[in-house]
Amino acid sequence: MLHACVYATILLGFFGLIFKENLVMKIIAMDVMSTGVIALFVLVAAREGIRTPIVSVMTPRNFADPVPQAVILTAIVIGFSIQALMLVGVMKLARDNPTLEIREIEKGYRP
Repeated sequence: MLHACVYATILLGFFGLIFKENLVMKIIAMDVMSTGVIALFVLVAAREGIRTPIVSVMTPRNFADPVPQAVILTAIVIGFSIQALMLVGVMKLARDNPTLEIREIEKGYRP
């Protein structure tokens, strides 16, 4: 059931990215899709009975690999910075255009 919810989140973001005309809505849809992909990676990597890799006197058992966790944290930070950069681009575009609809912007574009 949880896998279905994660896949639905990814698909909602993907369809929003394709079908929405407003640039801000496209950015939000891209963020939703990114959140779904990160949730999918976390869901696939989660396992029962794995301990955190902390040095102790216990004998080594099933320890979690910290590399995928670092990769997911890096993906979250990069996704946030890309979203901020896109929003700044849309803000600059909004100064010159009265609307943020893609078709209206394309009509007014003259090379």
